[in-house]
Amino acid sequence: MITDLSFFDNHMHLREDGKYIEEIKEFRKHGGKYLNYCPYTDVKEIIAEKSYLKCYERGLKIAQFAMEKVDVKIFLSVGPYPVDYIKMREILGKERAMELMKKGMEEAGKLCKEGKAIAIGEIGRPHFKVSDEVLIESNEIMKYGIEIAKDIDVPVILHMEGANQSNMKEISEIAKKIGIKKDKVIKHFSPPIIKEEENFGVFPSVIASEKNIEEAINKGHRFMLETDYLDDLRRPGAVLSLKTIPLKIKKLLREGKMSYEDAMIINKENPEKIYNIELQVK
Repeated sequence: MITDLSFFDNHMHLREDGKYIEEIKEFRKHGGKYLNYCPYTDVKEIIAEKSYLKCYERGLKIAQFAMEKVDVKIFLSVGPYPVDYIKMREILGKERAMELMKKGMEEAGKLCKEGKAIAIGEIGRPHFKVSDEVLIESNEIMKYGIEIAKDIDVPVILHMEGANQSNMKEISEIAKKIGIKKDKVIKHFSPPIIKEEENFGVFPSVIASEKNIEEAINKGHRFMLETDYLDDLRRPGAVLSLKTIPLKIKKLLREGKMSYEDAMIINKENPEKIYNIELQVK
């Protein structure tokens, strides 16, 4: 039964100057089939182009080339990376930087509408302490992206500070006010906050350490798993290598700490429902 599973990594990155194809082959070798890839952005290029589109299109090419080399399916999530705003604000000033970030949201939405991407992300706010002004402005940009996602009925993948009850309640209230389904608001790099009283309906994408997976599955099925693989040769295997999800789930299955049905819900049913995609088992 284990060999029937096709594993899904909900958030990862690729670089042409990283391990790239070699790492994807490792993922495939251990049973991985589906990747949700978030392309890197380049602030200098974005300022020069006055657009995020070139970054997104490069991501599409990186994914397409990889799929020609390895038998995997790579989906894309695209959006203006929250920390970009700090850099652009220093160079362009508040107004122009906000305009460019919002344009990046619109361009991401357009690619989703065209079926070239499945989510707007990773968007949100810096994961470290910033000034009150930057936080307020970042929240405005994030809300703009969520509104676009709501209008075209696609998910958002949120990058922000570490999840806790307070900020999950805040995000849940933002989602409710905008009118987006809470299942469509995904907290990237999430701890195993699976219960409603922990996440207030925001959907957790749990970082796939063995400890996190065990804790999450003991609480329920309403989560996906991610490695947040960076593909940075200076940090080999960070955050987690792409083979992590297949290896950890197979280990937990062998040890009886997870059922086949559990694995199917996490790797197939949840992504299909949230992203409106179809995933095949082997």
